[in-house]
Amino acid sequence: MSHVYGSQVSGLKQNPHRPLESESRLGDLRLTTGDLKMPFPPGKLPLDILDRLLSSHTTHQDARVVVGARVGEDAAVIDFGDRYLIAKTDPITFATNEIGHYAIHVNANDIATMGAVPRWFLATLLLPETNTDEALIETIFASLHKAAQEIGVAICGGHTEITVGLDRPIIVGQMLGEVAKENLIQSANLKPNDYILLTKGLGIEATAIIANEKKEALKTAGIPSHMIEKAVNYLHNPGISILKEAQIACQTAPIKAMHDPTEGGVATALREMAQAADVGLSIDSETLFISPETQQLCDLFKLDPLGVISSGALLMGVSEPDAQAVCQAIQQAGIPCAIIGQAKEKSFGLKMTHDNTVTNLPIFDRDEIGKIFA
Repeated sequence: MSHVYGSQVSGLKQNPHRPLESESRLGDLRLTTGDLKMPFPPGKLPLDILDRLLSSHTTHQDARVVVGARVGEDAAVIDFGDRYLIAKTDPITFATNEIGHYAIHVNANDIATMGAVPRWFLATLLLPETNTDEALIETIFASLHKAAQEIGVAICGGHTEITVGLDRPIIVGQMLGEVAKENLIQSANLKPNDYILLTKGLGIEATAIIANEKKEALKTAGIPSHMIEKAVNYLHNPGISILKEAQIACQTAPIKAMHDPTEGGVATALREMAQAADVGLSIDSETLFISPETQQLCDLFKLDPLGVISSGALLMGVSEPDAQAVCQAIQQAGIPCAIIGQAKEKSFGLKMTHDNTVTNLPIFDRDEIGKIFA
């Protein structure tokens, strides 16, 4: 990276998250009272509902499924004899520019958080019926190919169609990877007293999406062109891939847990990690960090940075004796990293501290970025 922002490396600016006036937003949640039903907002399902559905409908009887569908684990794990196959699927629905880049890296990230190496990619490409031409398809295929080459992934299959009812392209990606059995990482292994680390900061992917999709609105609001272009380039610098820091961490010390924040931001990812491990969390808001560009865009659109899509960041659980060494190793590679909290017993709950005040970790029933695309 050409610059490092917001980390706890000596001399760099710290920009802590400001506590929310409201700690939860539950108004859009689907509620059933008699015949009254409220639809879910765009984004992830509420975690309690998703957990119930997965528990009820995805039980597996195949003994080779080591890690199945569950909240807080980024991918499935299947026993392939001398190693594990890691399988993940994830769609790209917000972004239109460089959609192939997003699809490759977002799916590869989830393979890396399991301690694995991404190897093979398949894509289902759904295209809008009103404005799809050969140039659009060529651009998307080229974007997929370039991103896959960057990380040594083979595109080995998929499906492409023009779909009724869409106003933009959507890619549903599936990434496969592999890992030696002794190197598998699961969020479920996070234990009380383990430290929580965060790399790169809040809202990286959101910054790139907003700058790409809302350029005219940003110009109208008086945001300088050079800042808009810098924000657009967040897709590449600091970038949405977490492969490098995940590899550094795994080479430095045993890693208890990894999770990459996507929709719902860092707050949702922390909640997912805690649910997977059945632990509580104490997060120090003074240690959360954000770049000036991300802060300015979030302020402009009144978005809480803790709840915006944040691919590019990596959350890790590391035992107390190893936490500083892992943090410093990542910082020495030019990647911002900070210790932001500690796992606690489940009875502690999910808490944030700020100026000796303790509040609940905020709940976002939809990604904050959805407000500006409604």
